[in-house]
Order: sequence, then structure tokens, then C-alpha cells
Amino acid sequence: MFVFPTATRRVAPVALSRAIDHLFNERALADEPRVPALDVTESDTAYTLSFDLPGLSKEQLKVTVQGRRVSIETTTAAAKEAKEGERVIYRERSAAQYARTVSLPAEVDQSTSTAKFENGVLTLTLAKRVPTGATQISIN
Repeated sequence: MFVFPTATRRVAPVALSRAIDHLFNERALADEPRVPALDVTESDTAYTLSFDLPGLSKEQLKVTVQGRRVSIETTTAAAKEAKEGERVIYRERSAAQYARTVSLPAEVDQSTSTAKFENGVLTLTLAKRVPTGATQISIN
């Protein structure tokens, strides 16, 4: 049995478009990770990256920093499962995956970097690594 959401009067273009996407592209869209929106700012000492990740909790986030590459990966929890004795007959809310890798101009110091997740926005403050072995030579 398939349930198709309809309106009694007129079907809004957005609802119709969503229904068509659901019928023809559900599997293709569900398997492919989404790319979250990103803002990057820079100061003398750090880079700040802000990712839009709506509907997630911090437990669902994985942030990896390697040199100057920063990667985020997420998988959301599946929509609520049906209770015992119930079965799902229609679902628009599916589990989404997010993934994005960013290469920064300079290497990042992981030990002094911070991450904050608030209101669906992941903010990474990544401290720039000071080159080791750089010393000043006195001129005689």
C-alpha cells in the first residue's frame, strides 16, 4: 500500500515537487552525502570554520584534522522507528549524511583548537601552527 500526500483543493508546487523527488530519486538522494554550507574567516592566529548541520546532535559529528586538511562527517539518527505493533506507511524524513573536507592555507595546531556545536551550527576555531625550529639569528 502506498500513501501519496495530496491536498483537497490545490497541490502547492513545492509539495508536488517533493512528491516527484520522493518517487523517482529517494534512493539516489539518500545514499549520497550532503555538503553542508560553510563560512571561513581568518585572523592572525586562527581560522574559524562554521558549518550548517541542522537537526544533528554533537554525538553525531566526527571532526578530523590532519595537517592543513579538515574533514567533517556525520550521519543522523534514522527517523523514529515504529513502535511495536505499528508499521510505517509513509516517511519523508530520512537519515541524512553530511561530509565535507577543507584544505586550509596553513597547518593547524590540534592541541589548541576548539569546536563548538550550537543551534545546528558547528564552529571550529583552528589555531595556526607556529613553524617549529624558527629562531632569530643575531647578526654580529
